[in-house]
Amino acid sequence: MTKILIHDDWQAVLSTEFDKTYYKTLHQFLKSEYQTKTIYPDMYHIFQAFEWTPFAKVKVVILGQDPYHGPNQAHGCSFSVMPGTKIPPSLVNIYKELESDLGIKPVNHGYLKHWAEQGVLLLNSVLTVEDGHAFSHRGKGWEQLTDKAIEKLSEKGGVVFVLWGNAAKAKGAMIDTTKNTIISAPHPSPLAAYHGFFGSKPFSKVNQALIQFGESPIDWQLPENPGEV
Repeated sequence: MTKILIHDDWQAVLSTEFDKTYYKTLHQFLKSEYQTKTIYPDMYHIFQAFEWTPFAKVKVVILGQDPYHGPNQAHGCSFSVMPGTKIPPSLVNIYKELESDLGIKPVNHGYLKHWAEQGVLLLNSVLTVEDGHAFSHRGKGWEQLTDKAIEKLSEKGGVVFVLWGNAAKAKGAMIDTTKNTIISAPHPSPLAAYHGFFGSKPFSKVNQALIQFGESPIDWQLPENPGEV
């Protein structure tokens, strides 16, 4: 595994982290994992969320836990999957709530690039995972890097943080709510969606908060053809 760096303004924001002992240890761990196992996403898409949504353009953060652990799913962005991949259950529920909230009909793909390019950072707390083993790279160092990203966004201010589920909600402690907005609900997974995710209206709440910050709202309508973005 070569040393993959971020190619936009996130590099400057996080550059000090890349020199720390925990990240060097993480890099060595990943080098071994990618050489000996099937790891998702492929190494060139680990930082895709940062590439699609530069630091200066972040208006919203949708925080996930770790990547999908099945073939052809994960590509470095929380909840999003590659075109042509079956839409995972959590994203199916996100689409259901989107339709209930804003009347936007679900599309037949799960590629969320259109959101990311408008300033929605699709960030997982952990950025890699072993094939078939959810949470297998938890506690290896990724959390320190992504916590730093959340901390820097909180300092910037004017960001809407969408925290679904207890793991994401726990990150709320590091967010300055005097200059950012937190929107939280149970996780959209089939196990939790009926316990408060459905009916939580996160998409309209995000847009209301953005307008209050003087920002343009997000166009949540994804293109029918993911190749259009």
